[in-house]
Amino acid sequence: MKHQYAVIGLGSFGSTIAQELTRLGHDVMGVDIDGERVECYADKLSQTLIADGTNDKVIAELEMTAFDAVVVAIGENLEASILTTLALKSAEVEQVWVKAISEPHHRILSRLGANRIIHPEHEMGIRVAQTIVHPEMLDYISLGNDWLVVEVKVDKRFAGKAASELPLGDDELRLALVKRGTQVWQSPFEDLLLQERDQLVLMGTLNDLLRFSKAQ
Repeated sequence: MKHQYAVIGLGSFGSTIAQELTRLGHDVMGVDIDGERVECYADKLSQTLIADGTNDKVIAELEMTAFDAVVVAIGENLEASILTTLALKSAEVEQVWVKAISEPHHRILSRLGANRIIHPEHEMGIRVAQTIVHPEMLDYISLGNDWLVVEVKVDKRFAGKAASELPLGDDELRLALVKRGTQVWQSPFEDLLLQERDQLVLMGTLNDLLRFSKAQ
């Protein structure tokens, strides 16, 4: 299903989001106060506009409530980020995602009612560190309270074994999916034999996942 999104701030972070949403088949309006940035992405997004998102009247004129979500991707201008978020929430935009650059910024955005607050540098730093320590881990999502969903690759130690033979231990660690190219298997896995480079999607606590990683 095609959705409509708006991205305010077309710097490195915002333009990446806007272009990826476009690549995924959605309509994206890019907004920035810098005319050169707007012109740069005029042919890459559904619509681009030179506008000041901190202005309540501009937000109203752009009919931001019609979008499925609006991303505030303004970089180092803390005041502009806060005022834009305030303008969007005052206009009753349902989903407002905002880039935060510090913990105080995060607290302010939270009080303004931002639906999702993103710390791209912090989150990417954690992701890189986790991948360095556990190179078999392809990706992960934090569920909070020390629970994670991780994607790991099968190496030669588990290749040829049945999925049911994985050392999952107790029920706290669960195998949700096995992926092989475009094929996906869900539980129960019956006698599915694993192949090297298969991808396992596991859910569990950090300690259980670390234990499984060492077992590999």
